[in-house]
Amino acid sequence: MKPGSDRKDALNTYPPGPPLYIRGARLIDPDSGRDETGDCLIENGIISAVGKDCAVGRLPPGTQIIEAKGQVLAPGLIDMRVFIGEPGFEHRETLRSAGRAAAAGGVTTIVMMPDTDPVIDEPALVDFVLRRARDTSPVRVVPMAALTKGLKGQEMTEIGLLTWAGAAAFTSGRTSLTNAQVMRRTLAYARDFDALVVHHVEDPHLVGEGVMNEGEMASRLGLQGIPLEAETIPLERDLRLVALTGGRYHAALLSTAASFDVMRAAKRQGLPVSCGVAIANLTLNESDIGGYRTFFKLAPPLRTETDRQACVAALADGTIDVIVSNHDPQHVETKRYPFAEAENGAIGLETLLAASLRLYHAGDCSLVTLLRALSTTPADLLGLPQGRLAIGAPGDVILIDIDEPYVYDEAMIVSRSKNSCFERARFQGKVKLTVVAGAVVHS
Repeated sequence: MKPGSDRKDALNTYPPGPPLYIRGARLIDPDSGRDETGDCLIENGIISAVGKDCAVGRLPPGTQIIEAKGQVLAPGLIDMRVFIGEPGFEHRETLRSAGRAAAAGGVTTIVMMPDTDPVIDEPALVDFVLRRARDTSPVRVVPMAALTKGLKGQEMTEIGLLTWAGAAAFTSGRTSLTNAQVMRRTLAYARDFDALVVHHVEDPHLVGEGVMNEGEMASRLGLQGIPLEAETIPLERDLRLVALTGGRYHAALLSTAASFDVMRAAKRQGLPVSCGVAIANLTLNESDIGGYRTFFKLAPPLRTETDRQACVAALADGTIDVIVSNHDPQHVETKRYPFAEAENGAIGLETLLAASLRLYHAGDCSLVTLLRALSTTPADLLGLPQGRLAIGAPGDVILIDIDEPYVYDEAMIVSRSKNSCFERARFQGKVKLTVVAGAVVHS
C-alpha cells in the first residue's frame, strides 16, 4: 500500500484555477529525469499535457498563456520541516503568512511540525489545521502529528486515527525522544499503518548548555560547545531499533560526516530509512556566526567546513534524501539576547530554493538532483501525489530564472518573523511564478 493512501484526502480541496498554459520552458521532472524544452498545460488543477508542442490546437477557452522564455519549469517544492506558530504562537507566524512566504520561495506544499499550543496530537487538531490552511494559506499545508502526547516522550499518540485524519507523518518536532522503549514501540506500531516516523536526533543530555558546534571556533568565541556525538549516538540507537522493528524511519536533520557514514551503512543493510538536511548546514558553516550573530544560532548547529562539505557529498551520492528549510520563526526579542541565551531557529521558506541553487552554480550537484531532494523524494516519503511534472499530477509547479542575481534584504522578507540567516546574502536564481492546483499564487 502506498504510504498515506488510506488517509483522509484534504489536500485536493483547493479550488483549481482556470486553464493555464506555460509555453517555451525548460521542463525538469526529477521523477523521470526529463530535462528538455517544452510546454505544460494545466486543467482543473491537474497537469493534462506536458512536452514539446503538447497542446497545439487544443487549448480550452479562456486559457491563460504564459511565455516562459526558456526559464525552468519544475514541480513545486515540498518543505518537510516547517514550524508555524498557529495555533498558540501567532505572533511568530500564521498559516497565512507562512503560506505567502512559501509561495514567494517556490514552496507549494508545507509540511507543518506539531510544536504548537495545543500540540497537534489529536485528530481534531489535524482537521483544524487542514481546514484553517485551506481557508487562509495560498499553498497546501499538511501537518505532521506528534509521536507522543504533548511531545512529552512518554505515551505514544493514536497513530491510526491521526493517519486517517490527514497526518502526513509522526515526529518529535524540536525535541528528541530519549526513551528507547517508547521509540521501539512507536516504530513497531507505526509499521502496521505504514506510517513514517520522523525524529530529531539530538541527545539533550549531551547538548547540555551547548550553544554551537564544539571545537576551536567555540573556544575562540568563549561559547559552550555541542559535540558531534550528540547527533550520532541517538542516530545509531534509532537505526538499531529500525532493524529490530522494521518501521519506516526518517532522521529529520543530519549535519556531520560521522552521521552520514552511519546512514550509508544502514542503507546498505536495506533498512527502510532516509534522512534530511537543513539548507543552512549545506551552505553555511560555524565561521558565519562571526560576531555572535544570533540569527545563526540553529539546531543542529552550524558545523565545520569539513562537515559542510560532507553534507554536499552526501547529497550528491544519494545519502541525503531531502533538503528542508527548517523554517523556525522567532520573535524579535528572543533573538536580541546574548548568543548563549537567544532562541534557536531561523526562517527559511523564502530562501530554500535560492540557497540550494548555490550548490548548482558551484558545480556541486545537478539541477535534477537538487529538485529531486526538494520535491519528488519528499512526496514519495509522505505518500503525496505532488512532486512530479507529469500528466495526471497535481498542477503545482514553479517557474524559475536560475541565473537572475539579487541581494536578499529585510525589505524582501514576507514571513511575519525576520530572523533569517541569509539576510543580505547574494543569490543567483529567483522564483518567477508559483502555481498551486493551476492557480497562480505568486508572480
